[in-house]
Amino acid sequence: MKTIYSSFSEAVEEIHDGATIMVGGFGLCGIPENLILALMEKGVKDLTVISNNCGVDDWGLGLLLKNNQIKKMIGSYVGENKEFERQVLSGELQVELLPQGTLAEKIRAGGAGIPAFYTPAGVGTPIAEGKETKIFNGKEYLLEEALKADFSFVRAWQGDKMGNLIYRKTARNFNPMIAAAGTVTIAEVEELKEIGELDPNSIHTPSIYVQGMIQGTQEKRIERLTVSK
Repeated sequence: MKTIYSSFSEAVEEIHDGATIMVGGFGLCGIPENLILALMEKGVKDLTVISNNCGVDDWGLGLLLKNNQIKKMIGSYVGENKEFERQVLSGELQVELLPQGTLAEKIRAGGAGIPAFYTPAGVGTPIAEGKETKIFNGKEYLLEEALKADFSFVRAWQGDKMGNLIYRKTARNFNPMIAAAGTVTIAEVEELKEIGELDPNSIHTPSIYVQGMIQGTQEKRIERLTVSK
């Protein structure tokens, strides 16, 4: 059995200033809402955060940004956060933007123990500055190094007490690869099951990647609500 935390503050107790943290989710879909809130309340500083995006101004990782807890952001899309823009332009926040496929593969490679890989994405752009390139079959490729983190926060639909996880529909997104790439992975689950209750053929993240779990209820906010007239 994995560590089952009794509170979200307990789940983030080991997070320290200067830690590198990966956070699952795409926009506000599939984000570990309560773990992010607990991290904000803990007040740790100088974090390097690796995630597809940085939430919105008043939710998700945007809360840590607004609280000046993030020193560096490594991601792919930042267009929904005005505070992000302000901090970048003022020099308060370091940013490394990557093509989304490159970001996904850097995380996947980190979890798979692959130190680096070649990709055509980014060749001839500012992303390639200072990086090694190589020709394969007459085409130029860029060397990208894998990403790992001290801690990974993921959100799952169901998990059992062994640490096996199942994600729901598009809330799966970056979560499985981020779960594999953290030295310590903490899963926020909607439903916590007993060992043996989950269908083994439906497991997305095997228990070997998960060190701690906590059950919680999420608001599941919609990033941009569109309704018919």
